[in-house]
Parts: sequence; structure tokens; C-alpha cells
Amino acid sequence: MVREEVTASNQTLQWKCVESRVDSKRLYYGRFILSPLRKGQADTVGIALRRALLGEIEGTCITRAKFGNVPHEYSTIVGIEESIQEILLNLKEIVLKSNLYGVRDASICVKGPRYITAQDIILPPSVEIVDTTQPIANLREPLDFCIELQIKRDRGYHTELRKNSQDGSYPIDAVSMPVRNVNYSIFSCGNGNEKHEILFLEIWTNGSLTPKEALYEASRNLIDLFFPFLHVEGGGTSFDQNKNRFTPPLLTFQKRFTNLQKRFTNLKKNKKGIPLNLIFIDQLELPSRTYNCLKRANIHTLLDLLSKTEEDLMRINSFRMEDEKLIWDTLEKHLPIDLPKNKFSL
Repeated sequence: MVREEVTASNQTLQWKCVESRVDSKRLYYGRFILSPLRKGQADTVGIALRRALLGEIEGTCITRAKFGNVPHEYSTIVGIEESIQEILLNLKEIVLKSNLYGVRDASICVKGPRYITAQDIILPPSVEIVDTTQPIANLREPLDFCIELQIKRDRGYHTELRKNSQDGSYPIDAVSMPVRNVNYSIFSCGNGNEKHEILFLEIWTNGSLTPKEALYEASRNLIDLFFPFLHVEGGGTSFDQNKNRFTPPLLTFQKRFTNLQKRFTNLKKNKKGIPLNLIFIDQLELPSRTYNCLKRANIHTLLDLLSKTEEDLMRINSFRMEDEKLIWDTLEKHLPIDLPKNKFSL
């Protein structure tokens, strides 16, 4: 952990990419900044994001290889420079990119003499090889060589117990970790009660996705993980139910909320004749966290709420896009006013 004193302005919480580069086909680097944070918040965010980046992002890799009648992984095949174990280790390093789920079949079938690289792998549709020059084996004699492979998309690192195989099929330790390394550093700035923190996050990936994509996936996984707790006050719901209600991208709510505002531009009363400035947000039965965010922003009535723009709401301290969804759902389901019937699509 590195902490340094720097100067920064006190402003709305925001993030940006300050550095991005491609060191090689299998090594991408990105550096991001999030500021300003209260004292202690940088550690909270940094630890959570680091763990999510390293363990919660899915990747695709080769999980099994079948060579034919090979007695054990330390065997050698005449005419091939590498042993079976060395070939398995080379296959383990192959970086793949896909959105497939479940187990898929692939294969290698070549005739020597020649070098076998990742380019020789016959893949199923929608699977790509990040670096086709990755070495697999060297055939020194004119022989036919075939390998049957299994590909799987998963997350984390899974080891397999190796046993002598009768049919020449051997498991490969699955490294489904697109993020190779993560480092974060915290910079303190300000004096006295005005002191705050800046979080710098460094991400290295294997080329199957960019650091920015990895950061997005990790953030989304964290939101998905904690989303069930947003409904604790309402009696609680199961994880499976909330998983299906995961919040879509922010753009969806921008369109829906903007449409709602346009609908009420010239409207001063609901259909029961009650002026909107007399309908207090207390009556909306919002969760206490969302309600407190609005009250801190001096939003007391429905008219106050609908007069705010999307940017105004997102600038409220601790206000999140989940809060905006809850507000929309409340207005749509419980408030006796004419709401637009057609939903906006992505």
C-alpha cells in the first residue's frame, strides 16, 4: 500500500482513466483514479474492487486434452520434442476470448515436421485466440499428430487431480482469470476537516479484455452481489429473485426518467386533483437510504423531485442508479397519476 500527499479539489465523486497501454497481445495495462473519497473509503473500495477483479471475472480456457493411448503425462512421443506434461503446460497458457458457457470441444490435427502454435487449434464458433503465436509443441518428424481439447468458461483457478489415464485424456488446471494483477494506492490531500482521499487503481489483463472492461465487469458483479440487501427493509427477498432484477445500464434510467419529466412538464396536479407540490416524498414509501438522500438535497415534494435532471440526482451524495430505479418503480406502481404506458428499450 502506497500513501502520498497530493493536492486535489473537493468535488463530486468521479472516476477516469489516466493511463492505458498495450504492452503485448497478452498484457494490457490501465490506471484509473477515483476521487474525492472520505477518509477510509478508499481502502473499502480498493479492497473490494481488487478481490472482485481477481476472483469474480469470468474467463475461457482449455480444461482437458486427449492425446490417444498415452500411459501417463510424463510420457514422450517419438518425433515430438516436448513431453506430454510440457504440452499440457503450454495449452494451459493459451489465452482465449469468448462469451460461451458450458463445455465446448476443440481440436488440433497437424502433420510434421513443423511447429504447433495456438493458430493450429480448431475452435468452435464465437471463440477467439488472443495470441495465435503461443507455442504448443515442435514436431521434428513427418508424423500425424492430433489432440482433442475441451474448452470451458468459468471464474477463478481450479486444480484437477491427475491420474494415469487409459485413453490418454488429461485434465488441465483451469486458469479462468483474465485479470493478471491488480494494485491500488491511496493518496491523501487536504488539511484538517477538509482532508480526503484519492484512489488509484492499476489493472493488468491477459488481453482477453481491456482493463476498462474488467473494471466494469468487477463493479457490476459487486453491485449484483450486494443488490439483495437493498430489500432488507421490505421484508427481504431471495437471492435468485433479486438476481433476475439486476439493474440495467444507467442509460436505460436516463431515458425513462427523462420521459417521466417530459410527461409532467406542464402538469401541476395528479388525476385526483392534488397539486404535486403537496405530495411529499414521505408518501412514496421509499427505502430510508433513498429517502435520506433526497431530503439532504432539499427534495421534499414530488414537484421538487420531477424538477431535477438526471445529472442533478446523480450528483447527490451517496445517490446511486439503484435509487433512481426504486423511485421510478414507486411512481409507476403506487402513485395515482398518469404515467407513460410504453417502456423505453435499450
